[in-house]
Amino acid sequence: MFPTLSSSGKTKSKSPYDEKRLLEQNRRVQKENNAPEDFPSFIREGFDVNVVTSENYTKCDSGLIYRDFEVGKGDCPKDGQQVIFHYIGYNESGRRIDSTYLQGSPAKIRLGNNALVPGFEKGIRDMRPGGKRRIIIPPELGPPVGPSTFFSSKQFEVFDVELLSIQDCQRRTIAFYSDVVCN
Repeated sequence: MFPTLSSSGKTKSKSPYDEKRLLEQNRRVQKENNAPEDFPSFIREGFDVNVVTSENYTKCDSGLIYRDFEVGKGDCPKDGQQVIFHYIGYNESGRRIDSTYLQGSPAKIRLGNNALVPGFEKGIRDMRPGGKRRIIIPPELGPPVGPSTFFSSKQFEVFDVELLSIQDCQRRTIAFYSDVVCN
């Protein structure tokens, strides 16, 4: 059916029945939250989490999990370049927490200066313009946590990303003013 990708390797299940029940419960909650198709399930047992996905997901050594829906064409982005992308962010239950589509304009971020969540940056580094990918970010590669953020500790985050374009950037200096221009 679905392979189980463990985030910790220490995961133990009491019985297959419990896992099946939890999967059904996850899918019911995800449906209520209008989660997209083929959304991963997260089965928790204490602090251990099994990430359950269909077979077309790839798990990296870093713990990052992704699935390409479209690969795109051209070169992958490099440090110092600006990436322009749309995304929809979800929590584990499939509830949308953020979306550039709803904000009306794509995000623009330069790579390599720690401006992105580590797992998000790892997830888009080998994308190509026009590519569409779902990125599952484990807590250890996730955003800072706390009361001032959307995110809580030990939670996986899921992002559907569409890489629109990559721009080269140059530093320019005029008198005492310096900035970076990307085009």
